[in-house]
Amino acid sequence: MMPQALNIEHKPISRRERKSKNIWLKLAKNFKFLPSKWFVKLAYQAATGQTVDFSNPITFNEKIQWYKVYYKNPLLKTLANKYLVREYVKEKIGEEYLNGLIAIYRNPKEIDFSKLPDQFALKVVHGSGYNIIVSDKSKLDQDKARKRLAKWQRTNFYLKNREWAYKNSPRLIIAEEFLSEAGKEVISDYKFFCFNGQVKFVQVDVDRKIDHTRSFYDTNWQKLPFFNVENRWTSDEIEKPSNYDEMVEVARKLSEGLPFVRVDLYALNGKTYFGEMTFYPANGTKFFSPDEWNTTIGSYFVLPPKS
Repeated sequence: MMPQALNIEHKPISRRERKSKNIWLKLAKNFKFLPSKWFVKLAYQAATGQTVDFSNPITFNEKIQWYKVYYKNPLLKTLANKYLVREYVKEKIGEEYLNGLIAIYRNPKEIDFSKLPDQFALKVVHGSGYNIIVSDKSKLDQDKARKRLAKWQRTNFYLKNREWAYKNSPRLIIAEEFLSEAGKEVISDYKFFCFNGQVKFVQVDVDRKIDHTRSFYDTNWQKLPFFNVENRWTSDEIEKPSNYDEMVEVARKLSEGLPFVRVDLYALNGKTYFGEMTFYPANGTKFFSPDEWNTTIGSYFVLPPKS
């Protein structure tokens, strides 16, 4: 049974707490030589101040740490890579859900910006957050963009947090079509939390980089009474996308056979677009509040046998 709705008061993390957290994370990075189990335990404690018991993980974040170390399904390496996953999406639900692919590059030197449209997105495919969204090519600093892409491409994303799905992932760069939504400067994100092929709830991010708020809804589009500690929550209701039922079905199909995955989708003018598949949201270090939700959501996550 889900906890009853609460009157939520958001208390963002303080600058002092954030600084302390970053210091501990930097210290943890000095222990990259450790086996994954011990590195993950140390890094998790450094980031959160909590310990993880791999023999009996209970909360959602604890199970994400277990997932990183012990779940080594080869399919994850395809699904976590933003280029390789396209073929999986095409086979599972159809090519019409994919954003248009403009070009593939082995390194930033191959990018000929003169051949790209005025609006596009560049992505380094072997990690998370490695995106450059270009809404006006005339304003893009091309040298700076190449340097940023080169830095991302050199980064061993697996070693950063031992997220196994990214280990030895091909480090390509892709250019995709620019996605936009009528009447919005920034498109909204719909992130479906799926457990063994069942959608349990969706995270909705609105107005990123402008006035970012995050809310959670159940599959019947009823707002859920929890939030992420570091993200601003709003009591305002978000309009249900006209293609919401289709999005739920798409997330269900893509998540079949996986103990947990977050399927990210977009709803643009009534059309559903695939974004990405994420196995370790926020590296498993972002908490839900009120606290009981960390355990409730953890109960949805039935861990498989160790790989």
